[in-house]
Amino acid sequence: MTLKVGDKHEAVVVENIQRTHIVKYAGASGDFNPLHHDDGIAKNLAGYPSVFAHGMLSMGLTGRMLTDWLGAASLQKYGVRFTKQVWPGDTLTAKGEVTDVKQEGGKQLVTVRVVTVNQNGESVVEGEAVAAV
Repeated sequence: MTLKVGDKHEAVVVENIQRTHIVKYAGASGDFNPLHHDDGIAKNLAGYPSVFAHGMLSMGLTGRMLTDWLGAASLQKYGVRFTKQVWPGDTLTAKGEVTDVKQEGGKQLVTVRVVTVNQNGESVVEGEAVAAV
C-alpha cells in the first residue's frame, strides 16, 4: 500500500450504540465506574442525562477504522483525546487523513490525523496515529 499526504478514509464504526455495548466493554476492561452502567448515579448524583460510553471504547472503535484501513500489525503509535461523551443511541464515524509520509527502514511511515464524530457531526475523539505500511 502506498499512501500520500491528503489521502483519507472513513468508516462507520458503530451504529446506534447500545447500553449492552457499554456494559460488555465494562466487563472486558474491568472499568465498572457506575457512570457507565447505573442510570440512577449518572442522572441523580452526577447530573448527566444517562449513562455514557467509556472513552476507551470510543478510542478502540476509532482504532478499528485504522487497522481495517492500514493493517492490524502496522500501527506503531496511537493516541487520542476525548472531546465529547458518547451516549446510547449514538452512531460513530471514524475519519483518518494522512498528514505526513516518510521512508524509514525500508517502510513507509505515515502519520494519520483521526477524528471520530457522532451522528450530529460533533467530534467525540481526536488524535493521531503512526503506521508502518
